[in-house]
Amino acid sequence: MSGSFFLRKRLNTLFFCALVLALTIIAIIITEYDVVKGFTSVPKAAEWAVSNFVPNEKAMDKLPDIIDKLLETLLVSIAATSTAAVFALVFAVLGSQKTGIGGPFSMISRWIATVFRNIDVAAWSMILLFSFGQNVLTGYLALFFCSFGFLTRAFMESIDEMSMSSVEALRATGAGYIHIVAHSVIPSSLPQLISWVLFTIETNIRQATLIGILTGTGIGFLFNLYYKSLNYASASLAVIAIVVAIMIIESVSNYVRRVIM
Repeated sequence: MSGSFFLRKRLNTLFFCALVLALTIIAIIITEYDVVKGFTSVPKAAEWAVSNFVPNEKAMDKLPDIIDKLLETLLVSIAATSTAAVFALVFAVLGSQKTGIGGPFSMISRWIATVFRNIDVAAWSMILLFSFGQNVLTGYLALFFCSFGFLTRAFMESIDEMSMSSVEALRATGAGYIHIVAHSVIPSSLPQLISWVLFTIETNIRQATLIGILTGTGIGFLFNLYYKSLNYASASLAVIAIVVAIMIIESVSNYVRRVIM
């Protein structure tokens, strides 16, 4: 019995590998992609990056401007995530299968979360550009809408996975819905909720760079400006600043997760 199970599993794995390989070959044929040229161009690209995409003394003069724009990007990302988390918690409580009030409210909450979550942050940026133009508000709202959809779904799953013992105990004492949510649901799932918020902040800092290119704000705007003006040294310094900031935020986030979990 076990032998046939492993054989069937191995055949399924081979089938999916063959399917992926076939799709890759079909995609190469349709797009007329030159695989050999693609691989042979990697050394030349690396050589160009080493010789051109490196900060120099003139680039260091741009460091104050880069840090200023980087802080703007970080603050917008944190503000958008924090605000979205508040709204997401309300919709998650209403839409949760364990704590939702049921009826159309639960369905509407889940539908709104699905819509907002499935629209990419770049798409949000381009949609909002028509209404708000190239400014910080556009980037903030794009991050807010995307974070709201993701966090609502994540919060719902966290609440649905919590133990119902404390909820049932409060219901037995005659506690109301708001009292149960405030004194049982949120405290029980708070570590998971905070973990999701920290993860979203990390993600938004990465995405804010792309948003900055589209909206003309933040560190993304500076990188785009330096790159298009062929100031590769300053552009590389902006990239290094982004990487360092993300690594610091991720380290702090991981530490907080270890403490609260």
